[in-house]
Amino acid sequence: MRYGICPISIAPLRKEAADTSEMVSQVLYGELFKIIEPRKKWSKIRLAHDKYEGWLDNKQLLEIDAEDYHNLLKSPIVYATDLLAHITHADQTLSTVTMGAYVSSAPFLQDNSMITGTTSEGQSKSKLIENALLLLNAPYLWGGRSPLGIDCSGFTQLVYRLNGIHLLRDASQQATQGEVLSFIEESEPGDLAFFDNNEGQITHVGLIMSDNYIIHAHGKVRIDRLDQSGIFNVEKHTHTHKLRVIKKII
Repeated sequence: MRYGICPISIAPLRKEAADTSEMVSQVLYGELFKIIEPRKKWSKIRLAHDKYEGWLDNKQLLEIDAEDYHNLLKSPIVYATDLLAHITHADQTLSTVTMGAYVSSAPFLQDNSMITGTTSEGQSKSKLIENALLLLNAPYLWGGRSPLGIDCSGFTQLVYRLNGIHLLRDASQQATQGEVLSFIEESEPGDLAFFDNNEGQITHVGLIMSDNYIIHAHGKVRIDRLDQSGIFNVEKHTHTHKLRVIKKII
């Protein structure tokens, strides 16, 4: 088995081994992965934190040995919490990383590096909404996982990541986690609401707030009303998403 780490701010993870292929997710700075199918220009990888798979351009990965990979996995987990943070290199040049970057790996990647805005795992549920609001108005991007562009499940995954909780990547996968709640009234701020399409497939997720509001990524990270039918957009005066299930993760 071969192993790797992401040495750049954000790398697109693609469905197929081509620049023109759909971006299904992103790999953030410092994230670790297994290389499960290496090719000349591309590698199929499996991310360590959520087991998500896709194709990464070989120019945007750094291969490491098994010992370094496993040592980094066992090291204390620290993430960047500023929307944008900077790494200072030994030559005094800067690199920018985004919220959610795995900065535990930074000393391995950059000599004499310094990361601003970090946190370790194990925060309380009360911090979920606070962190979610930092991403308010971030633009929607299919496959995105950063403040520069994020999709609905990338948004919930990032918010939970900053609080030490690991969610799976897609909304349908996240819906398999946690405890089912029967009514909105049973939910607490930070619980997840999932929404399905006409075929019954879960395609959307958002973070429940107090007083029947929800924060979610739809066009941008936005706040809308939530009721038993789903998400009600007050600007459009219509329901935009049909409620399927509410889950308590923590």
